[in-house]
Formats: sequence, C-alpha cells, structure tokens
Amino acid sequence: MLMSVLGCFYLHLETTKKKIARGLNNSIQRPNFLKKPVHISSTFGIITMTELLFVTMFFALLIWSLANYLYISFGHLHMDREGEKIWKAKFRSVSLRLGYIGNICWAFLFFPVTRGSSILRMIGLTSESSIKYHIWLGHISNLLFTLHTIGFIVYWGITNQMSQMVDWDITYVSNVAGWIAMLFGWAIWVTSFPSIRRKAFELFFYTHHLYLFYIVFYMLHVGGSYLFMILPGIFLFLIDRYLRFLQSQKRARLVSARLLPCGVVELNFSKCLGKN
Repeated sequence: MLMSVLGCFYLHLETTKKKIARGLNNSIQRPNFLKKPVHISSTFGIITMTELLFVTMFFALLIWSLANYLYISFGHLHMDREGEKIWKAKFRSVSLRLGYIGNICWAFLFFPVTRGSSILRMIGLTSESSIKYHIWLGHISNLLFTLHTIGFIVYWGITNQMSQMVDWDITYVSNVAGWIAMLFGWAIWVTSFPSIRRKAFELFFYTHHLYLFYIVFYMLHVGGSYLFMILPGIFLFLIDRYLRFLQSQKRARLVSARLLPCGVVELNFSKCLGKN
C-alpha cells in the first residue's frame, strides 16, 4: 500500500520532469538496460531485464519460504495423535506448508491485473504485458493448493481420520470451507486453459467472476491473519475495478465503421464526449 502511494508521487514528479525537459528542448534519451528485452518467445512473450529480475526474486522467495517453513516445522513437529509416526507428521507438515506457499502467490495475484496501478508504471510494466504474470501466478497457486488438498486427503486416509473432510471448526480451520473454495478454484483454473478459453471465452469470463466466492470461503478456511496477507492486492484491485466501472459509464460517439478486406471491423470514435 505504501509503495502504491509513493508510486503516485514518483510518477507525478517524472511527468513534471519530462515536461520541463521538453520545454528546454532536451531530446537526449538515456539508455535503460532494465527495459531491454532479454527473452522473446511465443510461450513467455517479451521479457525485459526488469521482469527477469522480479521473476527470479519471486521464485527465490518461494523456495526460501518453503525451506524455512519446513526447517522450523521439522524441528518442532506437531503430533496430531499420540504415538503417531514421525514420517506421517512430516507428511502432514509438508502438505500444510504447501498451502502457505500458495498463499504467497495469492498475495501477488491481483497486482498484475490492477490496470491503473502506479506500481506497474513505476517499475516500467504495462497492464497488457503483466497479464502473463497473473496467469503464471494463478497456475502456480492452484497447483500448490491442489497438492495441499490432496496431501491432507492422503494424510487423513492413512491415519483413519476421513471424518475431518466434513469438519467445520468455528475456532480453528474449517475443512469444509477449504473444500468449497477449492471447487471454485478448480472451476476457474480449468476454464482458464487456452484450449477452453479460446473456444468458449464467455464461459471463461463468467467463471472467472467466481473469485468473489473463492475469496469468501478461502477467508473462512484460513482465517483473518492469512487474509491480511493478500488483502492489499485485493483492495487495490477493487479500487481499480470501481474506477474503470465509472469510466465505462462515459458515452463515446461512433464516427465511422467499415469492414476491411481481411475480415476485421474498423471502428472510429470521437475523442470528444458526445451523445449517442
């Protein structure tokens, strides 16, 4: 949140600086190697040095967090039952920590799709180029949450605690809420794959709005402490959606329309506000 506010001031100062430079006829362009593409492919798109640094730091954060969680948990193993074998307790601990790492992915999930964010502009990213990071984060988080879910199912099976699957603990963890959240998550995940998204875009679009229910049951599953970790991204995303909703209420006057030989429809709109 602090970075977002400081980013607004930074962008304002940069805009003022550019206006002054234009007024002095200063046309010298400083090379910025951080914005230089370092990888171009059909799979990953165009990746600049800035993006490569952030991706590297992000994966380093995930690896370090998982290693740190496991190191601490293995040193202070929690035995769910008296006389439980150590390998079962470690298996449960790994399954639990995979959910923690998925929560880190969720903390960053909404930043790339906050189109008007000052954070993206401050580090030299556009909303269009950032969509791929939302997709990658979505795949990684859903994979981690799926492993987290399967891990606990296996653990409950080998310890004869399958009744835990329908447990709704008011004071601790609600397993039922976690199941419901994952059902919404799997629906969003499956329909986001290119093979489905390109053939049934409306299905993908409307299914993606299930994230509202996903967040609600996710909160009921993990509690308020872990929700606060992902709240800044959600808060900025909701503000951005509200501002874009207000912007969409403005009417634009259609000047002309024509069908090009390649089958593309060309529409020209007036920049000035006008009545339909």
